[in-house]
Amino acid sequence: MSVCTLLFIAVVNVSWSITPITAMNILAIEPITAKSHWNFMSALLRALTDSGHRVTAFTPLPDGERINYTEIDISSEISAVLDVGFDSKFIMENFRKSTVMIPLMMNWTRCICDIINEHPKMKDIILNGGEDSSGYDLIIVERAASECVTYMAAKLDVPIIFSSPSPLKTTIEYSLIGSGPNPATVSHVMAYHSVPRTFFQRLTNSLFFVYSAFLNTQKESEMKINHPSEFDLEEPVKPSLVFVNSYYVTEAPRPFPPNVIQVGGIHLQQSPKYDIIPADILEYIDNSPHGVIYFTLGSIVEMSTLPEHIQNAYKDGLSQVPQRVLWKYEGEMKNKPTNVMTCKWFPQREILLHPKVKLFISHGGISGVYEAIDAGVPVLGLPVFYDQPRNIENLVDAGMAISMDFLSVTKDNFFNAVNELTNNEKYRKKAKIVSNRFKDRPMTPARSVVYWTEYVHRHESAPHTKSYAFNLTWYQYYLLDVIAVILILILFTVYINSKMLMLVYNKLVIFYAKAEVKTTYPNS
Repeated sequence: MSVCTLLFIAVVNVSWSITPITAMNILAIEPITAKSHWNFMSALLRALTDSGHRVTAFTPLPDGERINYTEIDISSEISAVLDVGFDSKFIMENFRKSTVMIPLMMNWTRCICDIINEHPKMKDIILNGGEDSSGYDLIIVERAASECVTYMAAKLDVPIIFSSPSPLKTTIEYSLIGSGPNPATVSHVMAYHSVPRTFFQRLTNSLFFVYSAFLNTQKESEMKINHPSEFDLEEPVKPSLVFVNSYYVTEAPRPFPPNVIQVGGIHLQQSPKYDIIPADILEYIDNSPHGVIYFTLGSIVEMSTLPEHIQNAYKDGLSQVPQRVLWKYEGEMKNKPTNVMTCKWFPQREILLHPKVKLFISHGGISGVYEAIDAGVPVLGLPVFYDQPRNIENLVDAGMAISMDFLSVTKDNFFNAVNELTNNEKYRKKAKIVSNRFKDRPMTPARSVVYWTEYVHRHESAPHTKSYAFNLTWYQYYLLDVIAVILILILFTVYINSKMLMLVYNKLVIFYAKAEVKTTYPNS
């Protein structure tokens, strides 16, 4: 039998073993207003709608409706309650301190849960199954801090899938997947190291794990008492799947249960549209004799709100390099260097893929990290908060990046880092190696999303993929009951042995005492 015949039979057998499913009705909820979070969620949803499934999405960042896709814009409701300006001062005061950020995210998550649950269209879904009364087959939602986002799954009695636009959040990982990472080998998501290599890093990493988990739990318990909501009456639903914006090439290897699916880079278009680069920007790049540097701190931090001495360090450093610079900057820049072009928005993916781009200066947001890896471009990291320091450190370990504290940058050390990355060919070679590994996959991220989402539907929420740890109490999971029994047995054994030794000792004392008396008084 020929090889081709065997392959045909194998394909037929596989196709017969998987029951085809009809188009699903999917309810999606994005509770976070950050664009990078929505980029990941919208990529998941596009993969599903492109495969024929119908999606209704509650989102504060609407894209516009299309075939199989309906949006419910909740931006006005959220901004009315959480009207916060994300300037650099707010970021530094709130997001760079875990003691502030973790309680803040819990407070925001629960507020947004209230907003979504009180939305008229969500109430209609609960009561009537939605506008067409057809109901939903499953829910996809981002889990930020509180488990209140699972309320709709509990009310509709459907499976739930979590989206994680960053590497898994350490503070909630146990409640997500039923197991916590080993702090000896896995760094906290907000750590400043990729892996804990030294004793001090393992020590601080372990303490950070315990402290942040306690802080998250304590804050939610406090809010349940002081600000109880309807969703607190429902038992949280554990996810059938967790789609994570990570991939083992850019993350240190670690064990995951089978329902954690890594789809890092799913937002990357397979066929990028180069023609969306504006003509003036494309001309600026094409005519650069020494290449181009692209500089951005993402969509959350407004570069123009940074302290002036930090902005000046960047300006002075970049004014000395021979390359032209594309700098994402809001408004007019004072004293702009002659080799710098500013704009409040650049088509980042397409620019990074241009062969004349020599360096990406980035805050280390995970979406931008994957765009740099995909393009094979070296990175100068200026991480600001949350997972960004660890993301950049992973690239440093891979040999394609240098990391700097964005608040401690000076003109000289910034220029030296830029000069090293643009002139030392080893960084570009390493970036190309990482890029090749990143692209070498058995299945595209989009196809993984479709397959596993349909898998959950085919197998009725796929309970067999969930960790058995969800059936255990916290003290059972950490084996405290087993340890207690072992300690009791050890103490009991020690107690019995000590009693026996004391008994033998007393017997021997009495024996020798009698023997001594007989020796001293032989006739008595």
